[in-house]
Amino acid sequence: MIACLRGELYQRSMDKVIVMVQGVGYEVRVSLSSLERLPAEGERVFLHTYTHVREDVLQIYGFVEPAEKEMFLLLVSVAGVGPKMALAILSGTGPGELAKAISSGDIARLTRLPGVGKKTAERLCLELKEKIPALTSIRPAEVSRGQMPPELMEKMVRDVISALVNLGYPQSQAQKAVAALKETISEDVFRSLSLPELLRKTLRSLA
Repeated sequence: MIACLRGELYQRSMDKVIVMVQGVGYEVRVSLSSLERLPAEGERVFLHTYTHVREDVLQIYGFVEPAEKEMFLLLVSVAGVGPKMALAILSGTGPGELAKAISSGDIARLTRLPGVGKKTAERLCLELKEKIPALTSIRPAEVSRGQMPPELMEKMVRDVISALVNLGYPQSQAQKAVAALKETISEDVFRSLSLPELLRKTLRSLA
């Protein structure tokens, strides 16, 4: 079992990274919360990890903070919630916010998360309410950056819509969510967002 990785962040994409450890590249799936907190490519990185093994799959999931890994492990202990769904849920909300929703039995809030229907939300509350520890939400620090060129911004919007569709949202709903978010903030702020930030803000607006 691979419990953690320390090495060089070799490559990062929308939902996964490659960490080089002594010449070996490990592909690690990460949530948006963790992705936003990772350093630039080429820099040193440390991830808490969970190794998911099946007959035909060996996949590593990584987390910047122990609280997120702890919540992930609680989620995958629930019947019907696999690692992919657990990561999607944690991309839509922080562990502290999720713990609060489960502890309070907020079914309406939970069903607005990616891939969570009413029955799954009810199972989360039933099975995890007594297990939820005191967790702190991951709140990435605001980073100042320059504005993105329009052509790159358009590509990023397409990538965000594609990511939302992969998370289970209808394409029309994904397109409307991005357009609605753009109307609520200034163009300068919108063009200064990174891809993970834009995707996370859109998920929050959907929730």
